[in-house]
Amino acid sequence: MCRIATAGDPLFEVSDIELRRSGPSYTIDTVRSLKAAGHPEISWLIGADMLLLLPMWHRARELIHEANMLVMNRPGFAIQWEKLPTEFRGLQANVVAAPLLDISASEIRRRLRAGESVDDLLPAAVVRYIKEKGLYRD
Repeated sequence: MCRIATAGDPLFEVSDIELRRSGPSYTIDTVRSLKAAGHPEISWLIGADMLLLLPMWHRARELIHEANMLVMNRPGFAIQWEKLPTEFRGLQANVVAAPLLDISASEIRRRLRAGESVDDLLPAAVVRYIKEKGLYRD
């Protein structure tokens, strides 16, 4: 579905690198693998609602130095920078300006299970694919 959603858009490249990896898949390993494959800079987008968990990620301190960690705010969510360890507070400069759309994968799956429309949340080609394959039904 990622390939369908980004088809024809040169800003995106879809990789199955994590699917091909055996064992646990850690973000730091993915970043390093992408760099080894010739990508000199890796930008990693994290939702603001996950930011307080970032220090608990595998080798998180290395990760914030090896990847350009970008933080996307979420509607109705206030980032509590003071609760982060000091070295993670620098990510405050990496909050990206984006439309505050209240979209989550959980809400999309809930709507699909309930038979509700997701046309306003996903590209039309992805909606068609989900319907054709009968995905996310109970």
